[in-house]
Amino acid sequence: MAAGGVGPSLLLLGGIVAAVGLCRSLTRRRLRSRPRLRSFLGEMLGTFQICACTSELCLLAEAEPKPHTALTLTYGFTVLHGLTLAGSTCNPCGTVQPLWAGALSAQAGGIKVGAQFVAAVLARAFMRLVWSLGMAEPHAGALSQGCSSPMQTSELQAFCVELLFSVVFQLSILRVERVNPKYKVHLIALLITMLVYAGGNLTGAIFNPALAFSLHANCFYEKFLSYSLVYWIAPSLGTILVALIWDEILPRLS
Repeated sequence: MAAGGVGPSLLLLGGIVAAVGLCRSLTRRRLRSRPRLRSFLGEMLGTFQICACTSELCLLAEAEPKPHTALTLTYGFTVLHGLTLAGSTCNPCGTVQPLWAGALSAQAGGIKVGAQFVAAVLARAFMRLVWSLGMAEPHAGALSQGCSSPMQTSELQAFCVELLFSVVFQLSILRVERVNPKYKVHLIALLITMLVYAGGNLTGAIFNPALAFSLHANCFYEKFLSYSLVYWIAPSLGTILVALIWDEILPRLS
């Protein structure tokens, strides 16, 4: 794909981020007296942004020069998500960790996870609608794709990759909690870009159950057991392992 074909996609991505930002701002202002609904909508909008933007970025994976363009876009939009989605986890695994530690109630956790999967479905439907309009070169043929087979290795290896990446990511999130926010967002973006570079050709390096479902719903329909183990169970198990290490093991060693 020529670099010129990236322009319309970038305009689309910018429009999505701007629209979500406006909706989140309205939600915070208008729903101050309804915290549960505000929490649900805030989490849903944030997850929608990540799922929709990542769906479009996946179409740009072949943009020249490879892999520099894709990795640069991954880093740039991860920074943008970090700056615009403060206060949202946008990842069921990110919700499980405080839930396991007792910092989040079961009801609040359920609201967040429900919002994340609702957003995953809505983002998929929205992007398929956008692609049907054929606004950009990468959209040609996007709708005709079935299961894109993100797993390019055995199920066991894919399970281990997603488990390992989830452990690394969640542990890093805990380690940089006290870092200045303007530096933290770049550290997290750099980490995600490195993980995508290291494992993107094996599993897609997703380590986010809601995002995985939004990107590869057809694969879940065709091979539910395999994909749920790799993209739901593995990252969730990794998050629980991090919670055990962080809350139970490390305090005893210090």
